[in-house]
Amino acid sequence: MKSSLNIFLVLSSIALCVCAEAISSIELNRDNFESEIKGKNYLVIFYSQSCELGKRLFTKFDKLAENINNRDDVKLAYVDCNADSEFCDSNGVKGLAVFFYPEGKERIQFSGVKSEEGLSRFLIKNLGDSILENLLEVPEKLDALNDLTDETFADHVAVGNHFVKFYAPWCGHCQRLEPIWNELANSLEYDPSVSISRIDCTQYRSICQDFEVKGYPTLLWIVDGKKVEKYSGSRAVQDFKAFIEAKTATEKKDSDEHDAKVEEIAVLQLTGGSFNHGVEKGVTIVKFFAPWCGHCKRMAPTWDELAVKFAGSTVAKVAKVDCTLEESKDLCNEQGVDGFPTIFLYKNGEKVEEYNGNRMLDDLFEFVSKHAQSHDEL
Repeated sequence: MKSSLNIFLVLSSIALCVCAEAISSIELNRDNFESEIKGKNYLVIFYSQSCELGKRLFTKFDKLAENINNRDDVKLAYVDCNADSEFCDSNGVKGLAVFFYPEGKERIQFSGVKSEEGLSRFLIKNLGDSILENLLEVPEKLDALNDLTDETFADHVAVGNHFVKFYAPWCGHCQRLEPIWNELANSLEYDPSVSISRIDCTQYRSICQDFEVKGYPTLLWIVDGKKVEKYSGSRAVQDFKAFIEAKTATEKKDSDEHDAKVEEIAVLQLTGGSFNHGVEKGVTIVKFFAPWCGHCKRMAPTWDELAVKFAGSTVAKVAKVDCTLEESKDLCNEQGVDGFPTIFLYKNGEKVEEYNGNRMLDDLFEFVSKHAQSHDEL
């Protein structure tokens, strides 16, 4: 018995050590944020464990923190947006973001490659290599241009606006464009609305094939991981900037129009208090979401369109539950929501199926219609 107790104590102490050493980054929240970062240099990641992209970047971020957080001149910290989504919203974070808070100056948003090297370059550029001497390997070039690889491409372009040059080193047109593309990247380094990048198609052929690159250089405007437009205009910095301004202005206009349209759409917003009544009759498909979740934001227009298709229906409703609201947190836990978005279909108050198919309008419409038809036949 004594031996078993000793083994238990040893294992418990090991577990405590593992837990204590598991995270090197400092945890910040609304209570300690201002006091901690005041008068110091802080690199802070705002992320959520429910977001796969956020988890991957935090792993790289925290590995960097292992080598840095024993210093006094700079600290790496994190804010858990799952724990306090309102605090993240108040800091202008809707999903995932990294900011550098330099001592006594305005914060700077990180828009580089989501890797240890990308984060290191960002720190070195904003703090200087001398302050981080012997801790980080100083890259040969510190241009703002993001060099992407097969390991970093998908994560980098997954969220936000990206202007990407697909090129081949031997291509004469690519070589002539190189200084112009670098100038564009440097001039927009601190512009959070766009990231300027490049990828070598002779090394990373599969990515270039996926984006249907057939010649060099190919310049693509990519939004949230999807190709939106191929640039075919003049190749001067001012022309590129005009294109970027036009694209971002159009996206803002589309977003504003979509928000206005949403107010007229019959998406049923449920909470912990109204949920049972909302799903008690007929077929109801419910999206459980969080406002900061990137996948949820990308799915929002499709969900609104799905609601339009079923507007006026007597047997099928489209609803959503914001799991970050205090009055809905218990409901989301009770319903078994462990990631965002989670989609459940209910019939007469009973949960009958989780939707795991493609998140395209036609697929969702077919799924609900099938259940609504079988319900109507009862």
